[in-house]
Amino acid sequence: MSTAPPRRPSGRLAPAAVALAFWVTMAGTTVPTPLYPLYQHAFGFSTFTVTVIFAVYALGVVAGLLALGRLSDQVGRRPVLLTALLLAAAAAGLFEAADSLPWLLAARVLSGFGAALVTGAATAALLDLAAPEHRLRAQTVALGANMGGLAGGTLFAGILAEWAGSPLRLPWTVTLVLTGAALLGLLAVPETVPAEVRAASRFRLRLQPPHVPPAIRPAFLRAALAGGAGFAVTGVLTAVSGLFLATVLGLRHHALTGLVVALAFLSIAVGQLLVRVLPQARALPLACAGLVLAAALVIAALLGGTLPPLLLGACVNGLATGTAIGTGLGTINGGVAPQQRGETVSAFFAVLFTMLSLPVIGVGVLIRATDLRTGGVAFSAAVAVLALAIAAGLVRRPAVRRAASSRPEEA
Repeated sequence: MSTAPPRRPSGRLAPAAVALAFWVTMAGTTVPTPLYPLYQHAFGFSTFTVTVIFAVYALGVVAGLLALGRLSDQVGRRPVLLTALLLAAAAAGLFEAADSLPWLLAARVLSGFGAALVTGAATAALLDLAAPEHRLRAQTVALGANMGGLAGGTLFAGILAEWAGSPLRLPWTVTLVLTGAALLGLLAVPETVPAEVRAASRFRLRLQPPHVPPAIRPAFLRAALAGGAGFAVTGVLTAVSGLFLATVLGLRHHALTGLVVALAFLSIAVGQLLVRVLPQARALPLACAGLVLAAALVIAALLGGTLPPLLLGACVNGLATGTAIGTGLGTINGGVAPQQRGETVSAFFAVLFTMLSLPVIGVGVLIRATDLRTGGVAFSAAVAVLALAIAAGLVRRPAVRRAASSRPEEA
């Protein structure tokens, strides 16, 4: 006898529990951000090593997306959410016990896998639990939990590191307590993948090459490159904001570091919401213009040694990045069959996180060869050039289409 899909709970406890699991897992990935200068001082490694520690996390996310992107469709949402939270707890435990660089690297890898698992499973679970007329609200909750977690982790870690004792221990103790609460919350979450679907699925751990349907590849690539460029800037801010504030501005303030990065992630969320009201044809050009403006602001902050352009640049970059990401996801939702959307979304985020990780290492190499200011200026200029190239392509394509449509048909 087949098993019917579970009835959606009448209350809001289950969606709230899923959102908490999503928030906590993502928060744990940014808790180290304001702590990097402290780790650098405690363990004696270079700025380049800080960028490698950050990049290891992003590469872990990419590997998790490619290998486990469809896992919650096969084994169910709850087991994947449980695994993501356990990975987050293990990462927090390693960070709290860390006394050398290998501990930090191992913790970042676990954080990356946890983030990869929770992103798909929690988003799918929130959509499953929502009535059809509330799907847009569920997507907004998922966005808030994702970016809110990324912003919240760095913010509360910076506050605790600045004004409480044990800055390399207490933030992780709080993270573990929150993770424990999220694990208890899973008791209120029903499994939304039907039993017969889970029974018929055969889980195989293997890398799934990214696949993008040919019909949307040009639009997919433009949005992914623009979003990835903005993500790269966010990654650099996450990795070296504390070092920049301390060495260039002379501001050794952990809470301020957390605020800079929190503003960037919150602005990404706002940018994704803006896509819902922007004309479709203007969204990506505006995102490219925002990336250029943000790069100019970051360069001004680096060269002038002032804080306001950095704060404004983080916000503008986040808005532009969110707009590009929202445009890409809209392209996928509108141009890909439902049975292909999961792997296409995974491919999209794999591009984003690849661009989040590799440029950060490149900036680390530049900083080691020159200095923080020179490396940051060169990187920001490269982002501006990429954004301008994408914008130029957007201008050329309509011109080509107009020329083709005006050309008389051959006899």
